[in-house]
Amino acid sequence: MAISVAGGVKPAKIIDVEQRLLKRLIIGKEKHAVMADDINSGLDSDANKLAVEREAIRARLAKQNEAKAVFDAVSAQLIAGVNANIDHQLSSPAQVLATSKLDQKQVALLEYLYAEHVDLARIRPLVESLPWLERDLINMLNSSSFRHRRPKSSDVQVTDIKLVLNYIGIENLQALIPYFCLRNLMPRGQTQMLWLSRKLWRYTVVAAIAAQTLAKLHNKPSAFLYSCSLMSQLGTVSVVKQCGKEFDDMWGNWLREASASGDKALYDAVMATEFPANDVYQQVLAHSHALNWQLLELLDFKQSRMAKTFKAIDTHLKYADLDEDSALIERANCFAKVYLLQEVNKITVAERRVMFDYYQLSEQELIRLSAQNFSKLPLF
Repeated sequence: MAISVAGGVKPAKIIDVEQRLLKRLIIGKEKHAVMADDINSGLDSDANKLAVEREAIRARLAKQNEAKAVFDAVSAQLIAGVNANIDHQLSSPAQVLATSKLDQKQVALLEYLYAEHVDLARIRPLVESLPWLERDLINMLNSSSFRHRRPKSSDVQVTDIKLVLNYIGIENLQALIPYFCLRNLMPRGQTQMLWLSRKLWRYTVVAAIAAQTLAKLHNKPSAFLYSCSLMSQLGTVSVVKQCGKEFDDMWGNWLREASASGDKALYDAVMATEFPANDVYQQVLAHSHALNWQLLELLDFKQSRMAKTFKAIDTHLKYADLDEDSALIERANCFAKVYLLQEVNKITVAERRVMFDYYQLSEQELIRLSAQNFSKLPLF
């Protein structure tokens, strides 16, 4: 007879499965297919060319012992410099926040959106104070996918934000704004991290749909739990983005200096140096959960429902000790991890069973979740 592990101190087998998924997201080299809402869809050509060029250089270096020695020394020095800077930056949540796009206006907006009574008059000034969000909402309203929902004169472009918010409506804004907020925080335009970003975004989408599904099943506040699930990737996104920027900046500087020096061996060594995904994975393990709530506290949202939920998930050793909000978010994350590992046949039936047992997913929950379409967020 199997012994249940439900809810207690997290056993090693659960940690192993969860870290296996995280490793695939951060370290895995497989190229993820473009999603309908991909944020870096224009980088494929550059990323593929960079990968091919690096592979060709490494193949050439492998045949030249002296050049290989130069590559090993230069690459190690470059990565050591990147890691030293990243260690310094991530040791201070305030430094992470300073380089992040997250600010009080975004968090306040999310707070208003999952309040019991949502008032468009309070939302509009905050949207207007975030030009990127105002632009995204206007583009969404005027897109072909949304236009058929509008009344007469659907061919007319609407640019007045008051009309835009009224047309979209509260329920759709509760879905769209958290979605656009997290997308704005994701790494953008960084060729080095194209496939990592896509995999991370895919996991985020699956987890958010799962949280929304569970919230509706249990008649919980769907707007809050959906928004909380999306933003629960805040820490991971912040770490990955910080690491990506630091690597791109230092790698680019070294590449330009090597080119200017005319030293082809040095140039090839820098060019062939890859993003240190293994080191980034360790940084995500060390910092991501704490940063979820630390960044919100630095923005004076210590008492917010979202900050309390993130802190509970980070600091409680047992799933059984979590409050209802935190437990539902963790069940959604559990399902997302199992779902994505199943897609690539990297989880056994026994491991799947023990994951669902520990996080106490009921048969009814699994039936409802299994019926969902996880290809993209149901934004309207």
